[in-house]
Amino acid sequence: MTRIYLMNSLLTHPWDVSPREAIAIQNRLREAVIREDALPEPIRYVAGVDVGFEAGGTVTRAAIAVLEYPGLALVESRLARLPTLFPYVPGLLSFREIPALLKAWEALDTLPDLILADGQGIAHPRRLGLASHLGVLTGVATIGVGKTRLIGRHDEVPGGRGEWAPLMEGDECVGAVLRTRPGVKPIYVSVGHRISLETAVAWVMRCTRKYRLPETTRQAHRLASG
Repeated sequence: MTRIYLMNSLLTHPWDVSPREAIAIQNRLREAVIREDALPEPIRYVAGVDVGFEAGGTVTRAAIAVLEYPGLALVESRLARLPTLFPYVPGLLSFREIPALLKAWEALDTLPDLILADGQGIAHPRRLGLASHLGVLTGVATIGVGKTRLIGRHDEVPGGRGEWAPLMEGDECVGAVLRTRPGVKPIYVSVGHRISLETAVAWVMRCTRKYRLPETTRQAHRLASG
């Protein structure tokens, strides 16, 4: 199986950096984010990624769950642990979490065609949240699926399943505030990499069955939280 992990050496970077250096890396990598549809066909495997912490935050616990599509049955899961080396800094969480995710990624036998990440994509102050960062490094299409809002403003979301309102930052639409179930709080969907916002919303709904969150996220969260 041909690996697509870190294909482009121009996009690699060190992880042992200061917050100022991390911001500079984000500003460079955001230029590589593709906001249009460039997904493989057909989509056979979708994945969820999530990260938790152990030992008072000193150990990062990263999980990847790969599900077959369209049935959404779990076909493979990987869990990786690494010492936590980067401090908690809002807007720089990918530097704290992605090293362990990449370790889990390297252990996969079944590479997904699409990743739904528990976090933000371009709905981020520098347009490079965890989903976009991970997508650029792996080359895989990614979607940010956040439970809470990091940036932006939005109007009231209609109440029906699949309804959404644009998430705006100034004059730019950076995401969708999506109602996955009637009567429950919406989630925040944003472009990660190699996908448009409308397609991202559609795929989140395809991966969401009877709960608020997509099955990909639910499976990965079980692993990451122990």
